[in-house]
This record gives sequence, structure tokens and C-alpha cells, in this order.
Amino acid sequence: MNTAKYIRLSFYLLLLAVMVFTSCQTMESVITTAATVAESQKMIDPSQAGAIRKHTSDVSRSFEDFTPEQEYYIGRSVAAVVLSRYSPYMDKKADDYLNILGQTLALASDVPETFGGYHFLILNSDEINAFAAPGGFIFITRGLLRCCRTEDAVAAVLAHEIGHIQHKDGLQAIRKARIAQAFTSLALEGAKTFGRQELAQLTETFEGAISDITTTLINNGYSRSLEYQADKTAVMILKRVGYDPHALTEMLAVMEKRLKSGGLDFARTHPSPASRITEIKMYIDKSSPVLIPEARQARVLRALENI
Repeated sequence: MNTAKYIRLSFYLLLLAVMVFTSCQTMESVITTAATVAESQKMIDPSQAGAIRKHTSDVSRSFEDFTPEQEYYIGRSVAAVVLSRYSPYMDKKADDYLNILGQTLALASDVPETFGGYHFLILNSDEINAFAAPGGFIFITRGLLRCCRTEDAVAAVLAHEIGHIQHKDGLQAIRKARIAQAFTSLALEGAKTFGRQELAQLTETFEGAISDITTTLINNGYSRSLEYQADKTAVMILKRVGYDPHALTEMLAVMEKRLKSGGLDFARTHPSPASRITEIKMYIDKSSPVLIPEARQARVLRALENI
């Protein structure tokens, strides 16, 4: 490799590093400045600098907030991957119950509706876990439902997942993966001038990343801060509907006793129940426990009797 090509490659790899660790809001200005400096130092010629600026602008626009329709179809793709790994639990009574409860809780959230509506589904798995895909697709395993001794506890689990939808946590994970894919392509393209065909190929890398993104969500889970945020939102939703927010910590205490170390479920994808309980108590300690009506308890026992 001659010196000119080596310098040029080093420049693009530097751009890649800068872009991966720079927020979307500042990304375009940083790269444009870098291209200008590189051009002035004769590291790249004017046509190459122009191509970088044009491509950066196109990529930056692709990272603008997703429309509700885009979020819905991305969520459908993620949900499809989840259902390729877990089979649904075929119990109409339990499924209807979960959806009625879930829709009620969603209406009390700050995002009461999505483009395709909220959808709740029980997964036929003994794992203790739950997933929230963009657009309102929420999955909860039979194993996790068995940790719920009251309807308030079931509501707490669903409210937590609705919190992830409300804060678009799934889209944040998708966006990061897409950025990595896009900028890897940019580095590999090197000094090429990006036209419509190259940008179309770049778009294809986004579409092909859905399954990888879902694997990341299932295996790694959301960050600790996002989980705490979803818990806080769950407490807010529970209070608005009239459920006992203490049910969330009670459910987590039951879960802690049942989780197996080294498992591939909740223990791997979430902060420890103990740490979440400590965090949650900071903003529910002043809440008085809610008296659970007998009818409410009888309702959950009937609906989930076969779980």
C-alpha cells in the first residue's frame, strides 16, 4: 500500500472511530469539519471531501426520529424473530386477560396508542423473562407470570414493558446498531464517491440488522439506567390506574428466589432484582399499599390458572 492510500485509509478509520463514539446530533458537524481539515491538508481531494459531506448528510437524515409507521414495522420484524425462538402459549382465556389488562395500563401511559396498537402475548417458556419490541409488541413468558401472585404484580410487569415502549428503548438499541453498520460500510467504501446505488446498499445493511439487533436485545437486555427508568414509569402507570406500586418490588422478591445463576433468562438481561428493589423503594416508600379487592384476585386466578 502506497503512502497516499495508507493516509487516506487512516483518515477514514479515524472518521469511523469519531462517528461511533459521537452522538447523532453532533455527528454531521464533526465529520464535515474533519473532511474540510483533511482536504486542506491534501489528505483527500475536493471530490472525495464533497462525497463525504454528501454521504454524511444523507446518513444523518436517515437517523432522524422514526415515524410511527416505521416504528411499527420495525417492531413487527423484531417480534417475528422473537416468535422464531419462542412459541406462543395457546390459551385464549389467559391471552384475552393479558391484553385487556395491558391495554388498560397502556392507556394510562404517556404513549396510550401506537400506529398498530399495543399487542400482548404469552410465550410458552419456563424462562423468567419479558420483551418489549418497538411499536407496542410485548411478550411475557409463563415463567415470569408464575412469579406474579396477584393481578397487581402482573400489572407491574406489563407496566414495566410499556415503559420501554414509551421511552422508545428498543429504537435506541436499533439506532446504535444501525449506526455501527452504516459507518462500517463508510469505512470500507474508502475514497469512493457515494451515489444512489451505494446509498441503497447502505440502506440494505440496516434492513439486514434486525435479527442481530433482536439477538442483542434478547441476550444482553437494556442498560441498567433504562431498566430503572422503565421501573419508575411502571410505578407511575400503576398509581394512575389504581394498582399497588409495591407489587413491583414484591414480584421482584419472588423472582429473585426463583432465578438460577448463569441462566439465559431475566438474570442475564436485567439488573439484579435486589438492585432494582433498592432503586424502586426510593420513589414508592411514601405510597400507601393498595387494598386488593377479592374480585381482582379471583379474576387473575381464573385467567392464569393453567400457567
